[in-house]
Amino acid sequence: QVQLVESGGGLVQAGGSLRLSCAASRGTFSFNAMGWYRQAPGKQRDLVARISIDGSTNYADFVKGRFTISRDNAKKTVYLQMNSLKPEDTAVYYCNKISNMWAWGQGTQVTVSS
Repeated sequence: QVQLVESGGGLVQAGGSLRLSCAASRGTFSFNAMGWYRQAPGKQRDLVARISIDGSTNYADFVKGRFTISRDNAKKTVYLQMNSLKPEDTAVYYCNKISNMWAWGQGTQVTVSS
């Protein structure tokens, strides 16, 4: 069973930055497209950014130009650099595969104050 451990969240003022990390305990990490998702209270979990096996990336419109996803296959880790944060970015952030997902981790809380 693969375990996903997200970290790097915290409280930041609007306009600030955070860098999230997500490490997979095992598994064929390098052979999977990975994504960062977020879920705000009372809302569904949304895909924020994805990175393919070849390193190509895609972003949701609401983070395009502000967030950058990257991966280090040797470390089985995917990152999310978040800049120009807004209060509406407040959510619990998770990582997972894009399809045939592993069990969800606990996520990391990001809170952006105005």
